[in-house]
Amino acid sequence: MNRFAVLASFLFAACVFANAAKSDFNQDLNWKTATSIYDFHAKDMNGDEISLDKYQGHTVLIVNIGSQNCGFTNWSYEQLQKFYEKYGESKGLRILAFPSDEFDKAVTGFDEGLTSLLKKHNVSFDIFEKTQVVGESAHPLFKWLKSQQQDEGKEEITFNFSKFLINNEGKPVNRFAPRAELEKVEQGLLKEL
Repeated sequence: MNRFAVLASFLFAACVFANAAKSDFNQDLNWKTATSIYDFHAKDMNGDEISLDKYQGHTVLIVNIGSQNCGFTNWSYEQLQKFYEKYGESKGLRILAFPSDEFDKAVTGFDEGLTSLLKKHNVSFDIFEKTQVVGESAHPLFKWLKSQQQDEGKEEITFNFSKFLINNEGKPVNRFAPRAELEKVEQGLLKEL
């Protein structure tokens, strides 16, 4: 390979890297000016980049999920799946689940524990790749969601299965604590569906 070809390959790779970094950097900078979830994108469990504008016109429940196999986790998966089965087809509800290991330290990507929980509960709603939801390194979507909806005066997420209810215009309208009563969450959903 001649020097020109090597230099051209290097410059091309540098441009690709710079554009990818710029895209992530711009999304992170713009979370403060976002007007809806449609301004964001995230990677699904297969690593494919998904624009959240795919959910336009739908009521959406965004949840950070864990994989620690305990009674609370099992209950949460069961309830989410029931909501999806009850309102997904008939009312257009979409559930977006983002695995996070910041609370139970059990999610290491799509490990055996998470995969087995998803199968055990016949999860059929949308699952995204492992995502940071707290602190400065949180995904821009979660930074924005937390700034829009607080949980009892707290902006930060305190545990897995925090739920953000998004109306059919892509705007957060409610937030539910991890252990929120099922009836309370369902009433919130029904107001938006």
